[in-house]
Amino acid sequence: MRVVLLTQDDPFFLPKAIKKLHAGLPNDIEWVGTVLFEVSPFGKRESFFAKMKKTLDVFGLEFFIYFSLKFIKSKLTPGHSVKAVLSQASIPLFTLEGSINSLENLKILSGLNADLFVSIGGNQVFKRALLDTPTKGTINLHTALLPKYRGLMPSFWVLKNQEKYTGVSVFFVDEGIDSGPIVVQKKVEISGRTQEELIEYTKDIGMDCILEAMISIRDQSYTLIPNPQEELTYFSFPSRQDVITFKKNGALFFRWI
Repeated sequence: MRVVLLTQDDPFFLPKAIKKLHAGLPNDIEWVGTVLFEVSPFGKRESFFAKMKKTLDVFGLEFFIYFSLKFIKSKLTPGHSVKAVLSQASIPLFTLEGSINSLENLKILSGLNADLFVSIGGNQVFKRALLDTPTKGTINLHTALLPKYRGLMPSFWVLKNQEKYTGVSVFFVDEGIDSGPIVVQKKVEISGRTQEELIEYTKDIGMDCILEAMISIRDQSYTLIPNPQEELTYFSFPSRQDVITFKKNGALFFRWI
């Protein structure tokens, strides 16, 4: 089975996760290429300075300093990027201009003859022509227990709402937002984790779930789990007031080491 990964060059969590994903691939699943999107932690494409300003305005100075230092460290650490992980694994990298749904980009993707697209941290809405390009469909990782917590930053919202459990869902992508049928789903205990710890934990479990989903799709052995519209909750980008409530409820973004 030929697989193409659709992701972004996130410097914080994805290099380690994607390295694990590659290490766990069975020999008969071939990773033929990766499409790398511009880094977009807030769900839409913005300039570097717009991202920095939004981070400072919404999450505050301490958050801004902490992740700025982590960003600088990642740039100074050899091999700590998605691009570096792909290069070390000799996986071809494709950088597409503009919308991934454009006719020009669809031709490039069609030429890869993929059986399955795997989306991790994608920041574009996939339209029907793209979804129909691979023969077995497109799956996506969402770090929440769908249909709850569809949308952006589920780790933030489950902590703000003082949930005891969250999870990981790997689902077939349709033209909605996190609305397709689920292939693999795992429930996990939050157990006092910070948001940073929770993201890392669910990304790690998410790689196991993606591997499980790919194998079941290859073998045509999966049983779809419903993702009912009538039970959904949806969350978008938080406001400054949401961050204040997050902290008031005792949640932490990170721990200084």
